[in-house]
Amino acid sequence: MPRSQPSLTTILICSGLIVSLSMGIRHGFGFFLPPMTEAFHWNREVFAFALGLQNLVWGAAQAFTGMLADRYGARRVLIIGALLYAAGLALMTMSASGLAFAGSAGVLLGVALSGTTYSVVYGVIGRSFPESKRSQAMGLAAAAGSFGQFLMVPTEQFMISHLGWVNALLILAMMALLIAPLSAGLYEPERAGGTEENQQSVGQALKQAISYPSFLLLTAGYFVCGFQVVFIGVHLPAFLKDKGLPAETASYALALIGLCNVLGTFVAGQLGARVPKRLLLSGIYLARAVVIAIFISMPLSQLSVCLFAATMGLLWLSTVPLTNGVVAQIFGVRYLSMLSGLVFFSHQIGSFLGVWLGGVLYDRTGSYDVVWQISIALGVFAAIINWPVKEHAIGQQAAVATP
Repeated sequence: MPRSQPSLTTILICSGLIVSLSMGIRHGFGFFLPPMTEAFHWNREVFAFALGLQNLVWGAAQAFTGMLADRYGARRVLIIGALLYAAGLALMTMSASGLAFAGSAGVLLGVALSGTTYSVVYGVIGRSFPESKRSQAMGLAAAAGSFGQFLMVPTEQFMISHLGWVNALLILAMMALLIAPLSAGLYEPERAGGTEENQQSVGQALKQAISYPSFLLLTAGYFVCGFQVVFIGVHLPAFLKDKGLPAETASYALALIGLCNVLGTFVAGQLGARVPKRLLLSGIYLARAVVIAIFISMPLSQLSVCLFAATMGLLWLSTVPLTNGVVAQIFGVRYLSMLSGLVFFSHQIGSFLGVWLGGVLYDRTGSYDVVWQISIALGVFAAIINWPVKEHAIGQQAAVATP
Protein backbone atom coordinates (compact mmCIF):
# COMPACT_ATOMS: atom_id res chain seq x y z
CA MET A 1 0.00 0.00 0.00
CA PRO A 2 1.54 3.35 -1.00
CA ARG A 3 2.54 5.69 1.78
CA SER A 4 0.74 8.99 2.18
CA GLN A 5 2.68 12.22 2.18
CA PRO A 6 3.56 13.55 5.67
CA SER A 7 1.71 16.59 6.97
CA LEU A 8 3.08 20.06 6.25
CA THR A 9 4.05 20.39 9.91
CA THR A 10 6.04 17.14 9.78
CA ILE A 11 7.78 18.22 6.58
CA LEU A 12 8.73 21.55 8.11
CA ILE A 13 9.97 20.07 11.39
CA CYS A 14 12.05 17.35 9.73
CA SER A 15 13.41 19.80 7.16
CA GLY A 16 14.46 22.13 9.95
CA LEU A 17 16.17 19.37 11.94
CA ILE A 18 18.01 18.06 8.89
CA VAL A 19 19.30 21.50 7.95
CA SER A 20 20.17 22.20 11.60
CA LEU A 21 22.41 19.13 11.73
CA SER A 22 23.95 19.45 8.30
CA MET A 23 24.64 23.20 8.40
CA GLY A 24 25.33 23.30 12.13
CA ILE A 25 28.15 20.75 11.92
CA ARG A 26 29.91 22.45 9.00
CA HIS A 27 29.73 25.92 10.56
CA GLY A 28 32.16 24.80 13.26
CA PHE A 29 34.90 23.61 10.90
CA GLY A 30 36.89 26.80 11.47
CA PHE A 31 37.65 25.65 15.03
CA PHE A 32 39.52 22.64 13.66
CA LEU A 33 41.99 24.85 11.79
CA PRO A 34 44.41 25.57 14.68
CA PRO A 35 44.60 22.04 16.18
CA MET A 36 44.74 20.20 12.85
CA THR A 37 47.35 22.47 11.27
CA GLU A 38 49.44 22.13 14.42
CA ALA A 39 49.03 18.34 14.63
CA PHE A 40 49.86 17.70 10.96
CA HIS A 41 52.35 20.59 10.57
CA TRP A 42 50.39 22.30 7.77
CA ASN A 43 50.18 25.97 6.95
CA ARG A 44 46.76 27.59 6.81
CA GLU A 45 46.57 27.37 3.04
CA VAL A 46 46.38 23.54 3.19
CA PHE A 47 43.38 23.63 5.51
CA ALA A 48 41.77 26.52 3.64
CA PHE A 49 42.19 24.80 0.27
CA ALA A 50 40.44 21.63 1.51
CA LEU A 51 37.47 23.57 2.86
CA GLY A 52 37.43 25.68 -0.28
CA LEU A 53 37.38 22.48 -2.33
CA GLN A 54 34.55 21.22 -0.13
CA ASN A 55 32.45 24.22 -1.07
CA LEU A 56 33.35 23.90 -4.74
CA VAL A 57 32.48 20.18 -4.87
CA TRP A 58 29.31 20.87 -2.88
CA GLY A 59 28.22 23.40 -5.48
CA ALA A 60 29.27 21.30 -8.48
CA ALA A 61 27.36 18.28 -7.18
CA GLN A 62 24.31 20.22 -6.01
CA ALA A 63 22.51 20.48 -9.35
CA PHE A 64 23.05 16.74 -9.91
CA THR A 65 21.85 15.69 -6.45
CA GLY A 66 18.97 18.12 -6.82
CA MET A 67 18.01 16.46 -10.10
CA LEU A 68 18.09 13.05 -8.40
CA ALA A 69 15.91 14.37 -5.56
CA ASP A 70 13.44 15.85 -8.06
CA ARG A 71 13.23 12.56 -9.93
CA TYR A 72 13.55 9.85 -7.26
CA GLY A 73 12.60 11.68 -4.07
CA ALA A 74 14.56 13.58 -1.46
CA ARG A 75 14.60 10.74 1.06
CA ARG A 76 16.95 8.51 -0.91
CA VAL A 77 19.33 11.37 -1.55
CA LEU A 78 19.31 12.37 2.13
CA ILE A 79 20.11 8.84 3.34
CA ILE A 80 23.10 8.55 1.00
CA GLY A 81 24.19 12.05 1.96
CA ALA A 82 24.06 11.20 5.66
CA LEU A 83 26.27 8.13 5.16
CA LEU A 84 28.80 10.13 3.16
CA TYR A 85 28.76 12.91 5.75
CA ALA A 86 29.59 10.51 8.58
CA ALA A 87 32.30 8.82 6.51
CA GLY A 88 33.93 12.11 5.58
CA LEU A 89 34.05 13.33 9.18
CA ALA A 90 35.52 10.05 10.39
CA LEU A 91 38.15 9.99 7.64
CA MET A 92 39.24 13.53 8.53
CA THR A 93 40.80 12.10 11.69
CA MET A 94 43.16 9.96 9.58
CA SER A 95 43.93 12.49 6.83
CA ALA A 96 47.50 13.35 7.76
CA SER A 97 48.52 14.59 4.30
CA GLY A 98 47.11 17.59 2.48
CA LEU A 99 45.92 15.34 -0.35
CA ALA A 100 44.08 12.97 2.00
CA PHE A 101 42.51 15.90 3.83
CA ALA A 102 41.36 17.37 0.52
CA GLY A 103 39.75 14.02 -0.27
CA SER A 104 37.88 13.61 3.04
CA ALA A 105 37.07 17.17 4.11
CA GLY A 106 36.96 18.46 0.55
CA VAL A 107 35.51 15.95 -1.90
CA LEU A 108 33.61 13.53 0.34
CA LEU A 109 32.03 16.13 2.59
CA GLY A 110 31.31 18.35 -0.40
CA VAL A 111 29.21 15.62 -2.02
CA ALA A 112 27.58 14.82 1.33
CA LEU A 113 26.54 18.43 1.88
CA SER A 114 25.00 18.61 -1.59
CA GLY A 115 22.63 15.84 -0.56
CA THR A 116 21.71 17.05 2.93
CA THR A 117 21.17 20.81 2.77
CA TYR A 118 18.89 23.52 1.44
CA SER A 119 18.40 22.68 -2.24
CA VAL A 120 17.19 19.14 -1.52
CA VAL A 121 14.82 20.03 1.33
CA TYR A 122 13.60 23.19 -0.41
CA GLY A 123 12.46 21.08 -3.35
CA VAL A 124 10.13 19.19 -1.01
CA ILE A 125 8.97 22.39 0.71
CA GLY A 126 8.36 24.11 -2.63
CA ARG A 127 6.22 21.25 -3.93
CA SER A 128 4.36 20.74 -0.66
CA PHE A 129 3.45 24.29 0.37
CA PRO A 130 1.17 26.65 -1.60
CA GLU A 131 2.84 29.66 -3.18
CA SER A 132 1.30 32.01 -0.61
CA LYS A 133 3.08 30.13 2.21
CA ARG A 134 6.23 29.01 0.40
CA SER A 135 8.47 31.95 1.31
CA GLN A 136 7.55 31.72 4.99
CA ALA A 137 8.14 27.95 5.04
CA MET A 138 11.57 28.35 3.43
CA GLY A 139 12.39 31.08 5.91
CA LEU A 140 11.48 28.83 8.82
CA ALA A 141 13.67 26.02 7.47
CA ALA A 142 16.57 28.44 7.04
CA ALA A 143 15.99 29.76 10.56
CA ALA A 144 16.22 26.20 11.85
CA GLY A 145 19.58 25.83 10.12
CA SER A 146 20.72 29.00 11.84
CA PHE A 147 19.60 27.69 15.20
CA GLY A 148 21.66 24.59 14.46
CA GLN A 149 24.67 26.85 13.99
CA PHE A 150 23.91 28.57 17.29
CA LEU A 151 23.86 25.21 19.08
CA MET A 152 26.63 23.39 17.23
CA VAL A 153 29.34 26.06 17.06
CA PRO A 154 29.92 26.32 20.82
CA THR A 155 29.34 22.57 21.15
CA GLU A 156 32.13 21.81 18.68
CA GLN A 157 34.46 24.30 20.35
CA PHE A 158 33.70 22.68 23.72
CA MET A 159 34.31 19.16 22.38
CA ILE A 160 37.62 20.16 20.80
CA SER A 161 38.77 21.81 24.04
CA HIS A 162 37.71 19.00 26.39
CA LEU A 163 37.71 15.84 24.28
CA GLY A 164 40.26 16.61 21.58
CA TRP A 165 39.66 17.31 17.90
CA VAL A 166 39.75 13.60 16.91
CA ASN A 167 36.98 12.59 19.31
CA ALA A 168 35.02 15.68 18.36
CA LEU A 169 35.00 14.63 14.70
CA LEU A 170 33.92 11.09 15.55
CA ILE A 171 31.01 12.36 17.67
CA LEU A 172 29.97 14.67 14.86
CA ALA A 173 30.05 11.72 12.45
CA MET A 174 27.54 9.87 14.63
CA MET A 175 25.34 12.95 14.81
CA ALA A 176 25.35 13.27 11.01
CA LEU A 177 23.81 9.79 10.77
CA LEU A 178 20.63 11.14 12.42
CA ILE A 179 19.79 12.79 9.09
CA ALA A 180 18.87 9.36 7.67
CA PRO A 181 15.89 8.62 9.98
CA LEU A 182 14.74 12.25 9.79
CA SER A 183 14.49 11.92 6.02
CA ALA A 184 11.33 9.82 6.48
CA GLY A 185 9.49 13.06 7.16
CA LEU A 186 10.29 14.30 3.64
CA TYR A 187 8.73 11.39 1.79
CA GLU A 188 6.94 12.45 -1.41
CA PRO A 189 4.53 10.19 -3.28
CA GLU A 190 5.28 9.81 -6.96
CA ARG A 191 3.77 12.69 -8.89
CA ALA A 192 1.30 11.92 -11.60
CA GLY A 193 2.26 13.00 -15.07
CA GLY A 194 0.18 14.79 -17.62
CA THR A 195 0.46 18.42 -16.64
CA GLU A 196 2.23 20.92 -18.79
CA GLU A 197 4.85 21.50 -16.10
CA ASN A 198 5.60 17.79 -15.76
CA GLN A 199 6.06 17.45 -19.51
CA GLN A 200 9.05 19.81 -19.48
CA SER A 201 12.27 17.84 -19.72
CA VAL A 202 15.36 18.36 -17.57
CA GLY A 203 17.29 19.68 -20.56
CA GLN A 204 14.54 22.14 -21.45
CA ALA A 205 14.37 23.39 -17.86
CA LEU A 206 18.13 23.96 -17.79
CA LYS A 207 18.15 25.70 -21.17
CA GLN A 208 15.29 27.93 -20.17
CA ALA A 209 16.98 28.92 -16.91
CA ILE A 210 20.46 29.72 -18.24
CA SER A 211 19.02 31.79 -21.09
CA TYR A 212 16.93 33.95 -18.75
CA PRO A 213 18.79 37.16 -17.73
CA SER A 214 17.21 37.46 -14.29
CA PHE A 215 18.33 33.93 -13.42
CA LEU A 216 21.90 34.84 -14.36
CA LEU A 217 21.79 38.03 -12.26
CA LEU A 218 20.44 36.07 -9.30
CA THR A 219 23.19 33.50 -9.77
CA ALA A 220 25.90 36.17 -9.86
CA GLY A 221 24.59 37.73 -6.67
CA TYR A 222 24.64 34.38 -4.90
CA PHE A 223 28.37 34.12 -5.70
CA VAL A 224 28.91 37.10 -3.40
CA CYS A 225 26.88 35.52 -0.61
CA GLY A 226 29.11 32.45 -0.66
CA PHE A 227 32.32 34.47 -0.70
CA GLN A 228 31.36 36.58 2.30
CA VAL A 229 29.81 34.05 4.67
CA VAL A 230 32.35 31.26 4.17
CA PHE A 231 35.35 33.59 4.47
CA ILE A 232 33.95 34.94 7.72
CA GLY A 233 32.81 31.56 9.03
CA VAL A 234 36.17 29.85 8.48
CA HIS A 235 38.68 32.64 9.05
CA LEU A 236 37.05 34.76 11.76
CA PRO A 237 38.37 32.54 14.62
CA ALA A 238 41.95 32.82 13.30
CA PHE A 239 41.51 36.56 12.60
CA LEU A 240 40.42 37.25 16.17
CA LYS A 241 43.15 35.03 17.60
CA ASP A 242 45.76 36.94 15.59
CA LYS A 243 44.43 40.16 17.08
CA GLY A 244 44.99 38.84 20.60
CA LEU A 245 41.38 38.24 21.60
CA PRO A 246 40.52 35.17 23.75
CA ALA A 247 39.60 31.97 21.91
CA GLU A 248 36.11 32.08 23.42
CA THR A 249 35.42 35.33 21.58
CA ALA A 250 35.27 33.55 18.22
CA SER A 251 33.00 30.86 19.63
CA TYR A 252 30.61 33.45 21.02
CA ALA A 253 30.76 35.45 17.79
CA LEU A 254 29.87 32.52 15.52
CA ALA A 255 27.17 31.38 17.92
CA LEU A 256 25.76 34.91 17.99
CA ILE A 257 25.76 34.98 14.19
CA GLY A 258 23.75 31.76 14.24
CA LEU A 259 21.33 33.02 16.90
CA CYS A 260 20.65 36.33 15.17
CA ASN A 261 20.35 34.56 11.84
CA VAL A 262 17.37 32.64 13.23
CA LEU A 263 15.57 35.98 13.40
CA GLY A 264 17.07 37.26 10.15
CA THR A 265 16.02 34.31 8.02
CA PHE A 266 12.57 34.14 9.62
CA VAL A 267 11.95 37.83 8.96
CA ALA A 268 13.31 37.51 5.40
CA GLY A 269 10.89 34.67 4.72
CA GLN A 270 7.98 36.68 6.08
CA LEU A 271 8.90 39.82 4.14
CA GLY A 272 9.48 37.80 0.98
CA ALA A 273 5.75 37.11 0.84
CA ARG A 274 4.94 40.83 0.96
CA VAL A 275 7.87 42.79 -0.53
CA PRO A 276 9.61 42.16 -3.88
CA LYS A 277 12.39 39.70 -3.10
CA ARG A 278 14.87 41.43 -5.42
CA LEU A 279 14.65 44.62 -3.35
CA LEU A 280 15.22 42.67 -0.15
CA LEU A 281 18.24 40.92 -1.67
CA SER A 282 19.76 44.22 -2.81
CA GLY A 283 19.25 45.68 0.64
CA ILE A 284 20.83 42.68 2.36
CA TYR A 285 23.97 42.72 0.20
CA LEU A 286 24.41 46.47 0.60
CA ALA A 287 23.94 46.22 4.36
CA ARG A 288 26.61 43.50 4.53
CA ALA A 289 29.10 45.76 2.77
CA VAL A 290 28.37 48.58 5.22
CA VAL A 291 28.63 46.33 8.28
CA ILE A 292 31.98 44.86 7.18
CA ALA A 293 33.36 48.33 6.39
CA ILE A 294 32.42 49.61 9.84
CA PHE A 295 33.83 46.51 11.56
CA ILE A 296 37.30 46.67 10.03
CA SER A 297 37.54 50.45 10.50
CA MET A 298 36.71 50.36 14.23
CA PRO A 299 39.13 49.49 17.04
CA LEU A 300 38.79 45.75 17.62
CA SER A 301 37.35 44.65 20.95
CA GLN A 302 35.04 41.99 22.28
CA LEU A 303 32.20 44.51 22.13
CA SER A 304 32.86 45.40 18.48
CA VAL A 305 33.05 41.70 17.61
CA CYS A 306 29.70 41.02 19.28
CA LEU A 307 28.07 43.96 17.51
CA PHE A 308 29.49 42.78 14.18
CA ALA A 309 28.33 39.20 14.80
CA ALA A 310 24.81 40.25 15.81
CA THR A 311 24.35 42.56 12.83
CA MET A 312 25.96 40.18 10.36
CA GLY A 313 23.85 37.38 11.77
CA LEU A 314 20.66 39.18 10.80
CA LEU A 315 21.96 39.23 7.20
CA TRP A 316 23.78 35.88 7.20
CA LEU A 317 21.48 33.38 5.47
CA SER A 318 18.52 35.67 4.88
CA THR A 319 19.41 35.49 1.18
CA VAL A 320 18.64 31.74 1.09
CA PRO A 321 14.82 31.69 1.31
CA LEU A 322 14.61 34.78 -0.87
CA THR A 323 16.87 33.43 -3.62
CA ASN A 324 15.18 30.03 -3.69
CA GLY A 325 11.80 31.74 -3.53
CA VAL A 326 12.59 33.78 -6.65
CA VAL A 327 13.66 30.62 -8.51
CA ALA A 328 10.40 28.88 -7.58
CA GLN A 329 8.37 31.96 -8.49
CA ILE A 330 9.95 32.26 -11.95
CA PHE A 331 10.25 28.61 -13.01
CA GLY A 332 7.79 26.68 -10.83
CA VAL A 333 8.59 23.82 -8.47
CA ARG A 334 8.94 20.77 -10.74
CA TYR A 335 12.73 21.13 -11.02
CA LEU A 336 13.23 23.40 -8.02
CA SER A 337 15.94 21.28 -6.36
CA MET A 338 17.96 21.13 -9.59
CA LEU A 339 17.61 24.83 -10.48
CA SER A 340 18.29 25.90 -6.90
CA GLY A 341 21.36 23.68 -7.05
CA LEU A 342 22.49 25.42 -10.21
CA VAL A 343 22.23 28.83 -8.53
CA PHE A 344 23.96 27.36 -5.50
CA PHE A 345 26.93 26.28 -7.62
CA SER A 346 27.71 29.96 -8.11
CA HIS A 347 27.40 30.44 -4.34
CA GLN A 348 29.94 27.70 -3.79
CA ILE A 349 32.41 29.07 -6.33
CA GLY A 350 32.30 32.22 -4.23
CA SER A 351 32.69 30.11 -1.09
CA PHE A 352 35.76 28.40 -2.50
CA LEU A 353 37.38 31.72 -3.40
CA GLY A 354 36.45 33.26 -0.06
CA VAL A 355 37.98 30.52 2.09
CA TRP A 356 40.94 29.79 -0.20
CA LEU A 357 41.91 33.42 -0.84
CA GLY A 358 41.61 34.01 2.88
CA GLY A 359 44.35 31.45 3.47
CA VAL A 360 46.48 32.40 0.47
CA LEU A 361 46.44 36.15 1.05
CA TYR A 362 47.05 35.69 4.76
CA ASP A 363 50.13 33.56 4.04
CA ARG A 364 51.34 36.12 1.49
CA THR A 365 50.62 39.34 3.38
CA GLY A 366 50.32 38.30 7.03
CA SER A 367 46.79 39.74 7.37
CA TYR A 368 43.22 39.42 6.13
CA ASP A 369 42.88 43.10 5.14
CA VAL A 370 42.71 42.54 1.39
CA VAL A 371 40.00 39.89 1.67
CA TRP A 372 37.87 42.12 3.91
CA GLN A 373 38.12 44.85 1.28
CA ILE A 374 37.16 42.44 -1.50
CA SER A 375 34.11 41.42 0.55
CA ILE A 376 32.98 45.04 0.78
CA ALA A 377 33.32 45.63 -2.97
CA LEU A 378 31.46 42.42 -3.80
CA GLY A 379 28.61 43.38 -1.48
CA VAL A 380 28.05 46.62 -3.40
CA PHE A 381 28.25 44.70 -6.70
CA ALA A 382 25.60 42.18 -5.57
CA ALA A 383 23.27 44.96 -4.39
CA ILE A 384 23.40 46.55 -7.85
CA ILE A 385 22.82 43.43 -9.95
CA ASN A 386 19.89 42.09 -7.88
CA TRP A 387 17.91 45.29 -8.32
CA PRO A 388 16.74 44.64 -11.94
CA VAL A 389 15.81 40.95 -11.40
CA LYS A 390 12.30 40.15 -12.72
CA GLU A 391 10.34 37.88 -10.39
CA HIS A 392 7.22 37.12 -12.41
CA ALA A 393 6.54 33.58 -13.58
CA ILE A 394 7.45 32.62 -17.13
CA GLY A 395 5.81 29.96 -19.25
CA GLN A 396 7.19 26.44 -19.08
CA GLN A 397 8.78 25.10 -22.24
CA ALA A 398 6.77 21.93 -22.67
CA ALA A 399 8.28 18.89 -24.29
CA VAL A 400 7.61 18.50 -27.98
CA ALA A 401 5.78 15.28 -28.70
CA THR A 402 7.60 12.95 -31.06
CA PRO A 403 5.80 10.85 -33.62
